[in-house]
Amino acid sequence: MEFCPKCKSMMMPAKNVFKCRKCGFEMDIKEHVVSKTERKEREVTVLEEREMGLPTTRVKCEDCGNTLAYWWLRQLRSADESEVRFFRCTKCGKTWREYN
Repeated sequence: MEFCPKCKSMMMPAKNVFKCRKCGFEMDIKEHVVSKTERKEREVTVLEEREMGLPTTRVKCEDCGNTLAYWWLRQLRSADESEVRFFRCTKCGKTWREYN
C-alpha cells in the first residue's frame, strides 16, 4: 500500500504506476520492492482417540455395551439455548449426543 507524498491519500495501482485519486500524482511501481513470502507445510500429528485429552464418563454405548466414553459440550443453536453434550465410545468409536 502506498500513500501520496503530496496529499497523503492512498494511491491506487494503474497500469505500471501508482496514481493518487485525489491530486493525480503518479509514482512508478518498479521503484518499490514487492516482498513475497513462501509458505512451508507444517507437520501435523493426529492423536489416537485414547490420547484425545477429553474427559471420560461412565455411560453405556448402545452398539457395543462398553461403559466408558469421552464427552464434550458444543453450542449448536442460539446462545440462549442449552449446550449439547456429545459422547464417543472409547471402545468402538461410536458418537452420539444427549439433549438437555
